[in-house]
Amino acid sequence: MTLKMRPIGRRTLVGGLAAATLAAPTIVSAQGTYPNKTVRYINPYPAGGATDTLSRIFCAKMTELSGQQWIVENKGGSGGNVGMDALAQSPPDGYTLGLGGIASHAISPTLYAKLPFNAKTDFTFISTIWQLPNMLVVNLDLPVKTVAELIELLRKNPGKYSYGSAGSGTTLHLCGELFKIMAKVDMVHVPYRGAAPAMQDLLAGQIQMIFDNIPGALAQSRPGKVRALGVTSAKRSPVVPDVPAIAETLPGFDISSWTTLTGPAKLPPDIVARLSELSKKALESEDLKAKFFEQASIAVWRSPAETAAFRDSEEARLAPIIKASGARVD
Repeated sequence: MTLKMRPIGRRTLVGGLAAATLAAPTIVSAQGTYPNKTVRYINPYPAGGATDTLSRIFCAKMTELSGQQWIVENKGGSGGNVGMDALAQSPPDGYTLGLGGIASHAISPTLYAKLPFNAKTDFTFISTIWQLPNMLVVNLDLPVKTVAELIELLRKNPGKYSYGSAGSGTTLHLCGELFKIMAKVDMVHVPYRGAAPAMQDLLAGQIQMIFDNIPGALAQSRPGKVRALGVTSAKRSPVVPDVPAIAETLPGFDISSWTTLTGPAKLPPDIVARLSELSKKALESEDLKAKFFEQASIAVWRSPAETAAFRDSEEARLAPIIKASGARVD
């Protein structure tokens, strides 16, 4: 049997070609234009602190490079865990990202008896963003000028003095617990919902000391409102070379804050690649690096694989310190 082909009319052929011509760019465009709308960036800490300032610098640069607005949304609480829980439950479409880091992704898995998320498997790690040590500052009325003098005072007055932190599970809290162990002192931990209110109480004399991120600490120590005693990195910070490292008095003391650009799990590989590309350009740009340095922070880019591996190694490194401190949040 011979099949007869129906002739294609000129109108049908032209219409079909036109439709194909219109459809093709749409497909290519959908794959190549991420982001094509506003990106929501969850900062799991309150406004006004170092993470807020640095996040806004980073998001401003990502806005410039991507051509779409990156909006910072502050969602504080529980040492960053409230905001990270919200991120973990967000759709993996690249339009809700957030600020992961040492507190929520390396400390909390050991510190908390139960977390609403799995710090390893519920997220996509895109890049590190910045790294900075914390700084130990004290109220001006405290009669000490060095870490050694502080240790001596605390040993003579066990349980009398208190230190504030940005919340249980933050590096500020862990620095205090490590200090207690290594210095063999007893001081009371007072958690706050962020570093800013903790600093306000330090200025008011409600607490006597705080391990704060360097930007927040410098804002008060440079004008002489609090006294800086030491930084928490293994060596002195190039930003404040005149401030000793606590490790000079307590050898081996070393905790620095770091952050990551993070998305929910199952973020599509092409979006991860695009975000990695944008992040690299942002973090290696001279203007952003200069602005970060002004805030006592160092811009650090890592690939997605390197960032995930770094997170794993930090959790493993810090777990014994947390367990030895006896710190636990139920």
